[in-house]
Amino acid sequence: MPVPSQSHKVYPATLAQTSVQYWTALIQVWPEAQNQLSTAQQDELKTVLGLSDYIAQQLCRHPDWILILFEQGLLEEVDRQAFDHQLHKLLAAATDDEQAKKVLREFRNLHMVRLAWRDFMNYSSLEASLLDLSALAEALVIAGRDWLYRQMCMQYGTPSDSEGRPQPLLILGMGKLGGRELNFSSDIDLIFTFPEHGETVGARRSQTNQEFFIRMGQRLINLLNQLTVDGFVFRVDMRLRPYGESGPLVVSFSGLEDYYQEQGRDWERYAMVKARALGPWNGYSDELHALLKPFIYRRYIDFSAIDSLRRMKQLIAQEVRRRQLTDNIKLGAGGIREVEFVVQSFQLIRGGREPALRQQSLFGAIDVLYSLGQLEYLAVDELKHSYVLLRRVENLLQAIDDKQTQTLPNRGLDWQRLCYGLDRVNESDLRTHIEKAMGLIHQHFNATVGGMDSQEQSEHWTSQLWNIQQDDHAQALLDEQQIEDDELWPLLSHWRAVVAKRTIGPRGRETLDKLMPRLLDELTGMMKPSQAFKSVMQVLDQILTRTTYLELLCENPGARQQLVSLCCASPWVAKELANFPMLLDELIDPSQLYDTTSIDDYPSELRQYLLRVPEDDMEQQMEALRQFKLSQQLKIAAADVTGVLPVMQVSDHLTFLAEAIIEQVVHQAWHQVASRHGVPAGTSIDNMGFAIIGYGKLGGIELGYGSDLDLVFLHQNDLFGITDGDRSIEAKLFYLKLAQRIVHLFATRTTSGELYEVDMRLRPSGESGLLVSDIEGFYQYLQTEAWIWEHQALVRSRFVFGSGSMAARFNDIRAAVLKMPREQAELAKAVRDMRTKMRDHLLKIRTDEFDLKQSPGGIADIEFIGQYLVLAHANEYEDLTLWSDNVRIFEVLADLGLLPVMQAQLLTQTYCWLRDENHRLTLQHAKGVLALASVIHKTEPILELYQELLKA
Repeated sequence: MPVPSQSHKVYPATLAQTSVQYWTALIQVWPEAQNQLSTAQQDELKTVLGLSDYIAQQLCRHPDWILILFEQGLLEEVDRQAFDHQLHKLLAAATDDEQAKKVLREFRNLHMVRLAWRDFMNYSSLEASLLDLSALAEALVIAGRDWLYRQMCMQYGTPSDSEGRPQPLLILGMGKLGGRELNFSSDIDLIFTFPEHGETVGARRSQTNQEFFIRMGQRLINLLNQLTVDGFVFRVDMRLRPYGESGPLVVSFSGLEDYYQEQGRDWERYAMVKARALGPWNGYSDELHALLKPFIYRRYIDFSAIDSLRRMKQLIAQEVRRRQLTDNIKLGAGGIREVEFVVQSFQLIRGGREPALRQQSLFGAIDVLYSLGQLEYLAVDELKHSYVLLRRVENLLQAIDDKQTQTLPNRGLDWQRLCYGLDRVNESDLRTHIEKAMGLIHQHFNATVGGMDSQEQSEHWTSQLWNIQQDDHAQALLDEQQIEDDELWPLLSHWRAVVAKRTIGPRGRETLDKLMPRLLDELTGMMKPSQAFKSVMQVLDQILTRTTYLELLCENPGARQQLVSLCCASPWVAKELANFPMLLDELIDPSQLYDTTSIDDYPSELRQYLLRVPEDDMEQQMEALRQFKLSQQLKIAAADVTGVLPVMQVSDHLTFLAEAIIEQVVHQAWHQVASRHGVPAGTSIDNMGFAIIGYGKLGGIELGYGSDLDLVFLHQNDLFGITDGDRSIEAKLFYLKLAQRIVHLFATRTTSGELYEVDMRLRPSGESGLLVSDIEGFYQYLQTEAWIWEHQALVRSRFVFGSGSMAARFNDIRAAVLKMPREQAELAKAVRDMRTKMRDHLLKIRTDEFDLKQSPGGIADIEFIGQYLVLAHANEYEDLTLWSDNVRIFEVLADLGLLPVMQAQLLTQTYCWLRDENHRLTLQHAKGVLALASVIHKTEPILELYQELLKA
């Protein structure tokens, strides 16, 4: 192909200086360069060396590539079909994984240098460049897959279906790889699947197809993902698979179909638009796409996709604010993602009716939308040109140093590199074109999917109130509006004076002046505006210097309304919003705010939330866990204070939210410890041999806002040998490190606070005991050494994380310990003594006050009654060992005739009322204390029953 002339371009001095440095380094390793290259070749090489650190560093390591690139015509054109053929040929000589890794990495780096060179020198269009990168990535993945399949079939036999037909591993390329639009340093999102279950044949020991393919999948990820002296092939992200990280690495076609039919989410539909079976097309590829089609494309015109995409975009905007991303050409307003949303919204809405829209390519789909009359020519032209510019910027940006970034540079050298590659005069010129492109994209995004841009309000009386200087004028205006609240103006005037002294910048000041009239409009509609303003003021004080949050409230009437109503309803919510302003994002869409997550959906919602964060960025993962907890807790509190959720259900939600977080914390801790030391024999992420037991409120499914977690860690008892990593350690030490890491992940304070306070004092031997116990040692301790109060605590314990086999063993142990025969008089005395000791230590109130938890006749007395009756009678009645929550324990006691029905109802009703009151006071940010006179009629009968049952 003819090479475009670069003669008209200016090569700045800074680039020339960088080029000289790399040329000098190259001459040292390849002195013959000046003799073996023509003058034109030397000039071009020097130009490229200054444009990309990645190209320069690779060529200094592999100077032999330079002649290959020039003499074999690799810079002139790209034969995409050749990638696959060459790789299979090179891998045929590899006999182990290490050799295969070297082949794959060297091939990847040679051809990435080639493609980056072509990109910087404008030898190919953007569309061709993206196709080249995608074809290279696909060839590397498929060649690695095929080499591994042959190796493993020789070792383990060939996976086959019931009729003996060999079963292949199919790989779905997601995202930009699926759309053949991969950018230079992108990671690759994959899903592994296989057609049918069965077993391997041809080896001494057979194994199931799923076991074979999981092992193969793990090795393939390692082949591609592991960092060696030659770098990596691609960062591999498997989190889009069914059930995310907690799901099996590979599932069958039927498993895939069942998941998407029964549990597939809107965001997974969006992701599946780009899904494409990689490698040579065959009948299995057809079958796979046919089973996915009904999930992705609905037979009817599906406008619900618009709301889903809008919510997803809001989440992305929220993430941009939280991570304080600026100059981000992918996620920011008008970025690459918005073009994808525009096109994919039409695909999801109309793809069921229009087969031509069922394609992975954005360029192809946008042309179809024009031919169908869904987008006008001007819209298509502006979107395509703007998208092409942003994708070219992104590609060159990443080709500078093979880094996955979409943020515009912060140093002049990199701006010069971009300007040279994009033929722009300087940074200002290029920025102007980028800003224009993003502005056009955002307009079309708002017209199609809908945005949240602000609309100027007309002049309002509250604007006058905010700007008035004289007290008498302000009071007259309030009187005119019939606002009868003498405290409002003094409070507002004082706060305004304080704010005037704060440094918030001109943009912040302008936004505040727009916001306050609108906010005052909401506040003056409340029963007591001054009281409402006091609550809201806490939040405003925290966000004055964070203009993005002032803008959020200014532009979103729904968010303002929710801020005012929730702060008035609950000082606790106001304090949470003040401490963690990122929660304001949750107020944008009231329908979403009050739509609490289903009890069973917390694990999948959390997995989806964590997909936004790079898997290997532990700091961001920890921050995301805290943000998810805070946002979900706010949704629960919002539903709580407005009466949508009764207290019992609030505790259920808070408990299952905590369990979902526990699961992810354990997974993160496992990855961190395993990456350093390997794992004990016979264990994996799906079968850790590790369990967590919840005690207290977590065990009783009675968590409240701000509750800590009482946890006990257990591991399997058959621990021998060492872990399988490079820095191997004894298996018991592995579990100790795992437990320490879990506690650390919970306790570390990030910008979003602590995840949960964890209390480990209920483990065997308390604070002097091991952090993690072997499960049989735990049983022995409970049988022979534990105090009665530890058996009481066991009544309120529950298995919250671990394998099914460990859950079954723990439940057996718990039942056996609770059923141990006990002499009732001795038991009653021990329980009474512990209750007295607790009360003496914790009860600190005046004589006319009642502590809802610790006062006689309060929550603790009711809990002790339930625990005493279980320990006293479980030896005869096994049903008493089934439940860990008080309400169901009292139900069973009544059903068994061990407690009269009237007494059981009294205990349950009073217990729920006391918890209700305690809960209400928490939301009011008040102590759990009431006037004794207001509760004695309810608690006196409880105290009498306590004394009767425990012979006190």
